[in-house]
Amino acid sequence: MSWNSLIIKVDEAHAELLSEALLEQGALSIDIHDAAAGTEREQLLFGEPGEPAGEIWKNSEVAALFEKSTDITSVILAVEHSTQISVQLDYRLEEIEEQDWVRVTQSQFNPIQISSRLWIVPTWHQSPDPAAINLILDPGLAFGTGSHPTTQLCLTWLDQQLQQGENVLDYGCGSGILAIAALKLGASHVAGIDIDSNAVEASRMNATRNHCNLSNIEFATAYDGLNGNLQTDIVVANILANPLIILAPILMNTCRSGGRIVLSGILNEQAKEVMAIYQQYFIMQISGEQDGWVLLTGRKK
Repeated sequence: MSWNSLIIKVDEAHAELLSEALLEQGALSIDIHDAAAGTEREQLLFGEPGEPAGEIWKNSEVAALFEKSTDITSVILAVEHSTQISVQLDYRLEEIEEQDWVRVTQSQFNPIQISSRLWIVPTWHQSPDPAAINLILDPGLAFGTGSHPTTQLCLTWLDQQLQQGENVLDYGCGSGILAIAALKLGASHVAGIDIDSNAVEASRMNATRNHCNLSNIEFATAYDGLNGNLQTDIVVANILANPLIILAPILMNTCRSGGRIVLSGILNEQAKEVMAIYQQYFIMQISGEQDGWVLLTGRKK
């Protein structure tokens, strides 16, 4: 079985209007993306949870998936009429063949080496170094596959700085990757918190998959769901800048005097603002940078 993907170039003012018109004409799915993606003119957009939607790409492509039998010429004429866009639509067709989409998705994730002793290994791969500390994860479960720079920055810090026997809180645990890494790197007790119950379940599954001692690692959607000591030696939060600013008092209270905090999900241009908030409680510094993202760390005063 195959489908037709109708791809139309459009400016930012008409992308949403065109998408709605295509859906009305029977499109099975719609995708809006940067027309210059993959080139030096690619426009990067960033947003924060809870904020109003930001701008869209100035030059976009709207890709609409249709059944192979659909009369695309009629679709174009109907869309031009309903949207009343003043210029003739610039479009092309691509045939989409049926594939094993699970296998295609898996092919995008390969083992990632964090250090000489720490690897992230998707469940369908063999570890390149069986003697290393291997984090076995299913990237389809939740955020935290290890491929994103913010996760790698946190893992590198834990690998280099975590002391044997310390307690760790992973706030916004996602897939549980940082919590599991902390336990395997020598933490005595690790707690993970995430407001998404699916992420908590994914974390528990990944902890079991990694043969973690479940008496030393726990996950919950709220503090009252945890049994461990909340005055922790290390608090790790790989979220985004705005939530980190809002959560500063909460994260401060979970860290013991002299304890350390590790913050990621912060763009270069956001670092000063986040540091200014946390400097009320911690002696802060920039401890890492990768692909425009920074890692902030501090010791509680």
